[in-house]
Amino acid sequence: MRITKGRRRHLILLRNQRHGSGLGVEIMFSLLQGIADPVAMWHVKAEIAPAVLLVVDFGGWYRLDRKSSNGSLTERVQHTQVSLIKDVIVPYTHLLPPLPLSENTKRHTLLYFKGAKHRQRGGIIREKLWELLVNEPGVIMEEGFPNATGREQSIRGMRTSEFCLHPAGDTPTSCRLFDAIQSLCIPVIVSDSIELPFEGMVDYSEFSVFVATSDALTPNWLLRHLQSISERQKARFRQKMSMVQPMFWFDNGQPGGIGPVHPDGAVNQIWRKVHQKLPMIKEAIVREKRRPPGVSVPLRCQCT
Repeated sequence: MRITKGRRRHLILLRNQRHGSGLGVEIMFSLLQGIADPVAMWHVKAEIAPAVLLVVDFGGWYRLDRKSSNGSLTERVQHTQVSLIKDVIVPYTHLLPPLPLSENTKRHTLLYFKGAKHRQRGGIIREKLWELLVNEPGVIMEEGFPNATGREQSIRGMRTSEFCLHPAGDTPTSCRLFDAIQSLCIPVIVSDSIELPFEGMVDYSEFSVFVATSDALTPNWLLRHLQSISERQKARFRQKMSMVQPMFWFDNGQPGGIGPVHPDGAVNQIWRKVHQKLPMIKEAIVREKRRPPGVSVPLRCQCT
């Protein structure tokens, strides 16, 4: 195994050749800071196409907001260039500290959201939800981010609310979802199509509420639905959340981050997920090798 830095200093390439099998598996990792928006990587899309990519979601890979030289067309990444067969979805780094279940207290707010009202791409849904919910009793809709000035406000808001709203913004997911999990605030995920980290290892339906966009945009529907969830069910959601909190920890809790990673933390979960992908990648490579010349079949994964 060797590690090399790719050009422009934001790619890491791990090449692992399994001698005797005839199959080489190449894994290319983008640094987590560099893959929050895949649009930033359009200039190397051909080079990284067959690699195993770590992406925070697939939202930005299918359509790049960049015009071609004639000023009229939009650059696109082929649907098969990113695939659940070969690529690994990783969580955003949470910004808020974890709340132990033993420290959870009575929550007085039904639904909480903190973020930007206006976003691009899928964020139009967020604007419509804002207009529907901003003046409803038991709902707090705040503009801002959990940065240095808004962090305490976000901690207080999430820890005193039963549910935390998670609509799409520029991309389908954000650190808000993982902040909610760390705050034991039940995520309300408004999306018709979303891919989440570590699925198959984590069952998000055990601690989250999934809502179709059409239902969420129906006046009064969302609040009535949340109010119908029993205290017993909400307690079960929070208990399940407390069990999966460590899976989203990148920080090992040591000064300066020096030392071994958390055994159940995000880094080891990513490696476990990569390990799960390898047999599927090898199968896709074998299938492609045996395809007769001139025969066209649907490409499930750009693995070679």
